[in-house]
Amino acid sequence: MPLLFDCISKRLIFTHFSSLINQPLELEIKKPTQYTSSTVVSQIKEEIMAFISNTLSLVKPSPTISISTLANELKRKGKNIIALSAGEPDFDTPKNIKDAAINAINEGKTKYTAPDGMPELKEAIVKKFARENNLTYSKDQISIGNGGKQIIYNALMASINIDDEVLIPAPYWVSYPDMVLLSGGKPCIVKTREEDSFKLTPKVLEAAITPRTKWLILNSPSNPTGAGYTLEELKQIGNLLGNYPNIYILTDEIYEHLSYEPFKFFSFAQANPSLATRTLTMNGVSKAYAMTGWRIGYAGGPEILIKNMRKIQSQSTSNPCTISQWAALEALNGNQNYIRQSLPRFKDRRDLVVEMLNNCKGITCPTPVGAFYAYPSIKGCIGKTTESGVKIENDEKFAKTLLEETGVAVVFGAAFGGSPAFRVSYAESNDTLKEACNRINKFCSKIV
Repeated sequence: MPLLFDCISKRLIFTHFSSLINQPLELEIKKPTQYTSSTVVSQIKEEIMAFISNTLSLVKPSPTISISTLANELKRKGKNIIALSAGEPDFDTPKNIKDAAINAINEGKTKYTAPDGMPELKEAIVKKFARENNLTYSKDQISIGNGGKQIIYNALMASINIDDEVLIPAPYWVSYPDMVLLSGGKPCIVKTREEDSFKLTPKVLEAAITPRTKWLILNSPSNPTGAGYTLEELKQIGNLLGNYPNIYILTDEIYEHLSYEPFKFFSFAQANPSLATRTLTMNGVSKAYAMTGWRIGYAGGPEILIKNMRKIQSQSTSNPCTISQWAALEALNGNQNYIRQSLPRFKDRRDLVVEMLNNCKGITCPTPVGAFYAYPSIKGCIGKTTESGVKIENDEKFAKTLLEETGVAVVFGAAFGGSPAFRVSYAESNDTLKEACNRINKFCSKIV
């Protein structure tokens, strides 16, 4: 029977090609006017779009990466650009961490590990959670990914069904909504207020909950606002969620070690032990140890979720870079002087930027309690016109014009779901930040 079908298939293919060969010649001859460049391009675009997944029509490229890429391109062209758009410490990775990576290479520790990380690093993460956050996990409850972004993506892909809702407080990190869309879920944006320090209140949260709510994403300290939830605020949210047993909490704590006194960081699961079984606590080494390019993020959470996140990772990237894992092991277990030394320097930069931006016409800038971002409002600039005649219709126009006229790259607030504002990263030297703020001040002074 298989042979018969094979013969029939071959005959059909031969017949098809024979018919094409025997088509009248005029079908192959077209008038030149029928093939203009525009119609060819249009046809190619249509064919490409037909090939690309429909899901991607819902997803936009990361605005922060796009702006940083544009800034770098302008730099290469010789433009005097100050890029304050990327969330990346300007400090070098500590020497002990780099040495650990070099030693791993020299010792031949370059092979595959388990898909979601090697046992040694999982054990270090277990100890980190216990030591710093009073959280108890086993190694089976730990997942290690290629950066914190992959951890979040894996969690959503492992748990979201079509049209499941994910609550995302705004302003939010730009990737949250798009990762939800890629997983087939529905991002539900919950607006916060500047007068609440851009933090979610129980009242606002409860109003946003529906029967389809599956996750709440909570980011503290926050990107882009630098806001941080106190212990009492976390408990209040936890008390509310105790009434909704089907909602899971994904807490993004990547900026944990960038918390400025008097603010004191607490993990959500630490504040709400009764909710630990439905909380995924995500963290990583990127921000705390100036290891952005090493790409190591991790999480602790329910074993069933971690197991299925492992399944996804095993069929996508497989294990994170082995050398980076050995470096991360040293970061967590080794000398912690870098954190103690860098934190005061970030705080000084914060104070400098906040003070200088508050002296700019039309700008008000709240003081962030964590991370390395400021999120100034530009309400006083909207509707006005620059010296060059550009009308500032919204924060995107503000950011674009600022880059074109002053060379300062910032990210417009609409990218984070919070307008009119912009995000500035102060992970740069004091001199660089002073120059950038002076340019912004000069730009704003001429807006009328």
